[in-house]
Amino acid sequence: MREYTSDIAFTDTVKEIQRKKGSRNSYASMEQNGSWEYAVTPFLRDFIAARDSFYMASVNSDGYPYIQHRCGPKGFLKVIDQQTLGFADFRGNQQYISYGNLTDNNKVSLFLMDYPNKARIKVWGTAEVNEEDQELIERLSVSDYKAHTERAFIIHIEAWDRNCPQHITPRYTEEEISQMESIK
Repeated sequence: MREYTSDIAFTDTVKEIQRKKGSRNSYASMEQNGSWEYAVTPFLRDFIAARDSFYMASVNSDGYPYIQHRCGPKGFLKVIDQQTLGFADFRGNQQYISYGNLTDNNKVSLFLMDYPNKARIKVWGTAEVNEEDQELIERLSVSDYKAHTERAFIIHIEAWDRNCPQHITPRYTEEEISQMESIK
C-alpha cells in the first residue's frame, strides 16, 4: 500500500537516491502537502480535451518497456469519470504490442504533451482492452474521424502529476502555425 500517490514513482530506491542527491526534502514536503492527484480535476479534463496525441508506455512479460505514440483528433482521449480515461483504438499496423503487453501486465503510463505551452502531464494507472462493449466503443469513437475503431482502451488512474517545463522545446502543429500567421 502506498502512503502517498507519488509513491507510484518514488519507490524506496528512488527516495534513497533523492536523499543522496539532496532533493528528498523537497519531495517529502510535496508529499505531506498533498502529493500528486489521483482523480480528474477541471484542469486535467481541459488539458486532455486539447490534446491530439499522447505517448503510452506498457511493459511486456519479459520486463521490456514499450512506448507507443497515440494520436487522433483533439479530444480523442476522453474522460469517462473522475478516475477513468478511455480512447478508441483505431485500426493501425496490426502489431498489437500494447494490447499484448496489457494482457500480461496491466500497468500503464501516459505522457501528454502541450509543446507550445511547455506543459506535460504524467498519468500512471492500470489498463484494460475492451472489444465486447459496443456501447462503450461507440462512446469513445470519433464520429468525424475516418479511422476505423476496433476496440476501447480504458485507463484507471492511480496517480497523475504536472511535470517541470524546464527542458521542453516548443513545437507547433500546422493548425497552430496557421492560427499564428493569421494573427500577424
